[in-house]
Amino acid sequence: QVQLVESGGGLVQTGGSLRLSCAASGRSFSSNAMGWFRQAPGKEREFVATISWNGGNTYYSDSVKGRFTISRDNAKNAEYLQMNGLKPEDTAVYYCAADGDYNYGYLPQSVSQYEYWGQGTQVTVSS
Repeated sequence: QVQLVESGGGLVQTGGSLRLSCAASGRSFSSNAMGWFRQAPGKEREFVATISWNGGNTYYSDSVKGRFTISRDNAKNAEYLQMNGLKPEDTAVYYCAADGDYNYGYLPQSVSQYEYWGQGTQVTVSS
């Protein structure tokens, strides 16, 4: 019943920008941390960014810090990832994720710490 659906992926040139959206349904995540992960072919799913329950705290992987911005809108039960200065190494399937527990101020960075996942959206950055 709980669903997370990503959108906004696509093909972009190096240095370009994309904005990913994640729409959640089936339950509210207004008291839960949310995040973004990505997975390239032949590689494990890796952490990208996370945001606390009310958007007051964020944390980014070193590879995207300064280029990506995570945000959320609890009234819409949604989160977003603004990606600027895209590089070919950013090419991957991007997944929206949400924690299943109430953890105020929590910033989980491990795949195992999230309960709900979207099906992913492809981001391809051409050289």
